[in-house]
Amino acid sequence: MSKLIIITPVKDSIDTSLQTIQSVHQSLVAVPYEYIIYNDLSTAENTRILEDNNTKFGYKLVNLKDIVQTASPNYRTSLRLAQQEALVNQSGLLIIESDVVVQPDTIQKLYEKSLEDNRCGMIAAVTVDKNGEINFPYLYAKGKQNRELKTHKRLSFCCTLLSYNLLKEIDFALLNEKKSWYDVFVSHQSKKLGFTNYLLTCLPVLHQPHSSRPWKQLKYTNPLKYYWLKYTKGLDKI
Repeated sequence: MSKLIIITPVKDSIDTSLQTIQSVHQSLVAVPYEYIIYNDLSTAENTRILEDNNTKFGYKLVNLKDIVQTASPNYRTSLRLAQQEALVNQSGLLIIESDVVVQPDTIQKLYEKSLEDNRCGMIAAVTVDKNGEINFPYLYAKGKQNRELKTHKRLSFCCTLLSYNLLKEIDFALLNEKKSWYDVFVSHQSKKLGFTNYLLTCLPVLHQPHSSRPWKQLKYTNPLKYYWLKYTKGLDKI
């Protein structure tokens, strides 16, 4: 694994998306990488902004409207396309979501740490809020700061590297089309295939949860309404 494919799925939330993109662009990365933005049916205005910035920030822009006819989220399509890129290039796949800001050393350290274990399946940077406190989705790691944790719990795709060895053994074409998100499933599959998953609480990244889908903030402010929408509208299928 001598290269990385880095992806950021984007659904509007252009301000946080540009923060993510800029933080990747400013990263100190020794390993060769390609950065791909999967634009998941953002508005015409936000699509134009992404198109205007791709040369400045050095990313490849893939507009999913040219590929799919299904409504957002199209995470499964993004993962399938990214896996194909990674396998062709014999690369690891680093997912950095559009509500995450990485530190200058985040990408390189994730890559280096992943190489220390040949059976590393997934390795993630812990997420924190603006005060540096561990936040969703890694609340289970509170009190375990500054460690390299082997974990049986799920890893989010917030800022997570999937190793080339894992990508060779798992087929994203088999992901359930009826689901919206796949981090839980892939985390469990990695373990079933005999890989070890790691959470680095010594490598924090800023997470501004659900910036691209504000309705999901109801999980914290009005959980009854959140779960009513989730189950009556068929939203947020994990």
